[in-house]
Amino acid sequence: MIKRIQQIWCLLLLLQCLPAWGQEESSSVFNFLTLPTSSHSMALGGMNVSAPDDDASLLFQNPALMANASDWAMNLSFLTYMRGCKAGNASLVRAHGERGSWGAGAKFVGYGSMKETTIEGQEIGDFGALDLLLTGGYSYLLSEHWAGGVTGKFIYSKYAEFTSIGLAADIGLNYFDEDKDFSLSLVAANLGGQVKAFADHHERIPFDLRLGFTKRLAEAPIRFSVTMVDLTRWSSTYFYNPERVERFGKILMNHFVVGVDVLPSDLFYVSAGFNFRRASEMKAAGSSHGAGLSFGAGVNVKRFKLGLAYAKYHVSAPSFMLTAQYSL
Repeated sequence: MIKRIQQIWCLLLLLQCLPAWGQEESSSVFNFLTLPTSSHSMALGGMNVSAPDDDASLLFQNPALMANASDWAMNLSFLTYMRGCKAGNASLVRAHGERGSWGAGAKFVGYGSMKETTIEGQEIGDFGALDLLLTGGYSYLLSEHWAGGVTGKFIYSKYAEFTSIGLAADIGLNYFDEDKDFSLSLVAANLGGQVKAFADHHERIPFDLRLGFTKRLAEAPIRFSVTMVDLTRWSSTYFYNPERVERFGKILMNHFVVGVDVLPSDLFYVSAGFNFRRASEMKAAGSSHGAGLSFGAGVNVKRFKLGLAYAKYHVSAPSFMLTAQYSL
């Protein structure tokens, strides 16, 4: 066990030595990849890589967690985003032998129709915008407690007549002790780059190194999750106001996403989360009302699961996500 933890930390330190891709999000592309992919992860703060749930959408968060999904688990999610936008994703996980699982998924954000104007402001027509992700991957139970997984990503964006294509991969590792109800995960997400740029200038894909754990209390139906994100980015220029030099403590806290589940039975759950970075940025943008907070609940009835979550991702309106899963 100690040797395994040492290996994880060595991998973490090695990846931190890599170039800090996308140090500023204004210079990165395909940022729709960071949107939540299930109501449960959205309720837990929008990012969770360690919850050992029967959830096919976890292939988007951590490919190693596909090992926990039921055979032929199908998941559909729909997100209300900015006005005029439609966003959602679908995923499917299929068992392969006694230790393996295959998974496939798709994610989209449609931004609706917008007015096209000249540089002088004259309207010349309408145009549409779309982001699309197609992904597929494999997870394998390495031992009684360890699972690993990898997914490949095809990313496509089209804004009016401009298009961009990217290729990327996620690599995940998970340790799960069922007796102690403890899960620990490490994920390197969005390893890749643009194959085709919108113009002549190639931009970076938002690489993200994530580390998280989930622990259920022994004497109470409560489960806590702590996730650290953006572990290769420690400059204050990465955050909302690049002209303000933040203290290290503030920068450190902006890497944390925390969540709690109340699980009174196997049939029902209530969740809440807090995303420190989102709270900081939304407050700086003038919207401190509930910024960073998220809530959700779900029911499990035999093979069917249904969940609903609330969070605020922009100043104009709150977002809701509905997720449904059925296992054949």
